[in-house]
Amino acid sequence: MATFNFSTMQMTVKIVYYGPGLCGKTTNLQYIYGHTAENSRGEMVSLETKADRTLFFDLLPLEVGTIAGFKTKIQLYTVPGQVFYNTTRKLVLKGVDGIVFVADSQRPMLPSNVESIGNLETNLAELGIAMDGVPLVLQYNKRDLNDVCSVEELDQAINQREVPSVEASALAGGGVFETLRAISRQTLGALKKQLEEGSHRSSGPSAALKRAGKKKSVISPAAAAQTAASPVVSPSQVTVPQPRSPAPQAAHPVGRAASITSSGADRVETPEPSGSGDGPAPTNGRRKTSRDLLLQLNRADMKRVRKVSLSLRVEDEADQLVHEVRDLEVDLGDPTSAQEMLLQLNILLDSSG
Repeated sequence: MATFNFSTMQMTVKIVYYGPGLCGKTTNLQYIYGHTAENSRGEMVSLETKADRTLFFDLLPLEVGTIAGFKTKIQLYTVPGQVFYNTTRKLVLKGVDGIVFVADSQRPMLPSNVESIGNLETNLAELGIAMDGVPLVLQYNKRDLNDVCSVEELDQAINQREVPSVEASALAGGGVFETLRAISRQTLGALKKQLEEGSHRSSGPSAALKRAGKKKSVISPAAAAQTAASPVVSPSQVTVPQPRSPAPQAAHPVGRAASITSSGADRVETPEPSGSGDGPAPTNGRRKTSRDLLLQLNRADMKRVRKVSLSLRVEDEADQLVHEVRDLEVDLGDPTSAQEMLLQLNILLDSSG
């Protein structure tokens, strides 16, 4: 489900690249990242293992314009292809708005493609999502290799729903942006339809929407439609950033992820004015914002925890970097007997220097 931030009027749409191990999911995102202008993409996060190139996810926000008054951002994820990471696959699929299934065209990989798309349908069902209800594009990758299945063979094996398909060679970039455009238009077109249907059913903003202006919330498209001030654009008007000429790229930062879930709520507190006399009461010039974050680990992982490493980004309203602090470490000592740990981090943004 799309995420709406009413304080910044920004909507985030989640697209997941799914498929068997080493089929080219990560290669797709790396090519998009390397051939997209810096002002159209965010930071890519990836984690490689010996068994599979991506353990958790790659995150790549792309700006694609405005829909229903919301500045729209697409986030691209990949899932691990190996079977023993299935729990992580389901975690990444939560809240998905559109899916690209990347199939390996090599003939020996045909059974793996069939198994993987079956696994996708199973995982969606366990999350309460009907596969027919999610925008889906198939990418037939590695078409430049020898001994590949024909498009007809691949269609017969994994495209019984007759969804759009794109032939690709992700390593060289062939078909990569075509795939991205196809899934973006499908996903935003489906969202447009939901918003329009929601606006017809709704008569006025709910209390949840009024509260949503103060914090980031996950709200149904029907609810979001109640606040849409500008018309919804047609999917044909949606464009993704065009690939640019390749330029030397810095190495992608590597993120470390655990199988955790998090929740929290932002609270903003402005100190009350203090002072006396007839003149304006002075203030201390401070504003306090707090957020409670719950990280859930299993008992075995909790016993292994020894430190927490953080990277902090300070951004402006356009999500542009203002300041960054990397590798901030908190030594936890030996918490093997603890069932809960409360970490408090106070950050003072000081403009007096």
